[in-house]
Amino acid sequence: MNTTNLNTFITVMQTGSISNAAEKLFITQPAVSKRIKNLEDEFKVTLFDTLGRGIVPTDAANELLPHAKRWLEDYDNFKINIQNSQHTVSGKLTIGTSHHIGLHHLPPVLRHFIQTYPAVQLDVHFVDSETAHKAVLDGELSMAFLTLPPVYDKRLTYHTLWSDPLYFVTGAISPLAHKHDITLERLAHYPAILPAANTFTSQITLAEFAKHNLKPYATMSTNPLESIRMLVSVGLGWSVLPQTLINQEIAHIDMAQTIELQRYLGVVLNPNLTRSATVDALMNMLSPINIQQNDEP
Repeated sequence: MNTTNLNTFITVMQTGSISNAAEKLFITQPAVSKRIKNLEDEFKVTLFDTLGRGIVPTDAANELLPHAKRWLEDYDNFKINIQNSQHTVSGKLTIGTSHHIGLHHLPPVLRHFIQTYPAVQLDVHFVDSETAHKAVLDGELSMAFLTLPPVYDKRLTYHTLWSDPLYFVTGAISPLAHKHDITLERLAHYPAILPAANTFTSQITLAEFAKHNLKPYATMSTNPLESIRMLVSVGLGWSVLPQTLINQEIAHIDMAQTIELQRYLGVVLNPNLTRSATVDALMNMLSPINIQQNDEP
């Protein structure tokens, strides 16, 4: 419904004539008449009868008047409220996070956030980094915490939050745990348990082997690192894990050379989406973590 037409109708009712309404609204009389005609066409009623050189409101006009005033008042209140909401930390915030970040890095951040902003309804989706990455690109998530990809998408904005190096590990009960000076070539012949090849973590690992024209002997794959840790701990193969997941059931593999498999964890946003005050508040809360914006990893 056109609020301009409603406002013009109310002005005609208040002033009692088309000419007086035109003068008050600083528009021409034909413009006023057109707006009234638009309302009549919309409601399929006659709002004013012509009597001599003047007009007389019909029963429909008298019935419409209180509704029109209330609609305009509601509209004005809504406009004020929606403008204020852009500067208020409240409402629903939908974010995505990888399982690893959500379990091992985000809890203190989110705990502080919801304590500071209790009016926010936080909707957290646990998804693979690659799925979260696409969801942010498609506008399905406001932001996502994930393993940053080896190659950045120019359409998105990335912020590094945590450095998360990977280590070659095996089960403490595995014979491989007691061997020394293991080369990549030798390791490639042992059963490996890696994330799916399309995952960012797996890409980092496979790239290191590819440098030496090698390919690991992957016997199974599963994306959650917690699942990989369990499979490694029972002796089903070796893998690469961050330090946060290495416990007494896991042993570092004694590699012949120092190999640094570095991955970074962070947050990704879509710069084409309007950032709410709630997103800005969470981003500001992340600043003490030494947030860095990156163009390239």
